[in-house]
Amino acid sequence: MGAYTTMTSKGQLTIPKDVREELGLGAGTRFYVTVRNGEVVAMPKNRKLADLAGILGRPPAGAGATIEDMDDAIGQAVAEDDVRIVREWNEAHGRGK
Repeated sequence: MGAYTTMTSKGQLTIPKDVREELGLGAGTRFYVTVRNGEVVAMPKNRKLADLAGILGRPPAGAGATIEDMDDAIGQAVAEDDVRIVREWNEAHGRGK
């Protein structure tokens, strides 16, 4: 689905009615607008975290994590991301490890 629209002198676009209806967009809907691969991408912020509850189905029986487990997992992910960022920076700037 798609349609042509024209940008006003104020930089405003009108989202066609069929697109608004398909996505459930109404007046006052906020958007995150960015550029991706040379294209304008507008993502509506029309979902609350609570709307996503159960989107992946029920968790497996016995699955669960303590706050400490979650803290450890977050700490590990941050540490791994830091190593990746340093490595990529060094590679981009021609520096050794």
